[in-house]
Amino acid sequence: MRRDAFLKSLAVLAAAGTLPMAARASTNIKMMIPANPGGGWDTTGRALGKAMTDAKVVDTVSFDNKGGAAGALGLAQFVNGSKGDPNALMVMGAVMLGGIITGKPPVSLSQATPLARLTTEYNVFVLPANSQFKNMKEVVEQLKKDPGSIKWGGGSRGSTEHIAAAMIARDAGVDPSKINYVAFRGGGEATAAILGGNVTVGGSGLSEFSEYIKTGKMKALAMTSGTRLKGVDIPTLKEQGINVEIGNWRGVYGAGGITPEQRKTLTELIIKATKSKAWAEAVEKNNWTPAVISGAEFEKFVDDDFASLRATMVKSGMV
Repeated sequence: MRRDAFLKSLAVLAAAGTLPMAARASTNIKMMIPANPGGGWDTTGRALGKAMTDAKVVDTVSFDNKGGAAGALGLAQFVNGSKGDPNALMVMGAVMLGGIITGKPPVSLSQATPLARLTTEYNVFVLPANSQFKNMKEVVEQLKKDPGSIKWGGGSRGSTEHIAAAMIARDAGVDPSKINYVAFRGGGEATAAILGGNVTVGGSGLSEFSEYIKTGKMKALAMTSGTRLKGVDIPTLKEQGINVEIGNWRGVYGAGGITPEQRKTLTELIIKATKSKAWAEAVEKNNWTPAVISGAEFEKFVDDDFASLRATMVKSGMV
């Protein structure tokens, strides 16, 4: 076959999506999940991996969990171990930004490559089933009397539930620096602490606690959304006279040092995966709100959200 005819054949195959996998980029993805198993990042990363393989945009996806410091430990491992790797992905989100602000790790997000935001999710605050409190009003009244007596449990320092707890204290006229916040390395640890009654109030994404709320093992107090979520019978903080609203979002970064073409290829793989049936099912099951943006728009969003979160945390006495 003549060279020009061969190239034309390749072009036709590429357009039809039938190129051999060896001719496509990034068929064996390595995904860093900077949290222990059982939390929101873990659920998101594995759901994205399944969507990518189900959509046949990649052959395989392997996962590496590295929890701690609001994702900073996983970020450091990703930055130091994946530079220039076009097959490496890392799940991240608002929690990581908060952790960077409070923890000041030796690595930064600028050493990785922004690809896409996937979802947004609001947090829910819950009580252990045997709690003495009945609602958020009672919790806040006790918080006013003795801030240290209310033990808040959730993700790492700087997580959205940590910020929300500080905002609740500030709204109630309590010094946010006096709140008793217990940080856990992953959603599984936080869940166990709540179920065991080892914390007064627990906070996390609704998807992580919904099963326990439905079975009565946890009592839902409030959502951090501005208005009630469709199909979710849990009042917002604002409904209960607490002027606090804060959302969580999750996205994906690539390794630092990849080329613009490799970045484009990875982004396209992710976008295709979010259009799959497997991803749609994960979004519905976990009560996630689709919030897909990519490229320069996502990069600007991260910069803006970092500045906004820092301002909120400074105002709440967290930094």
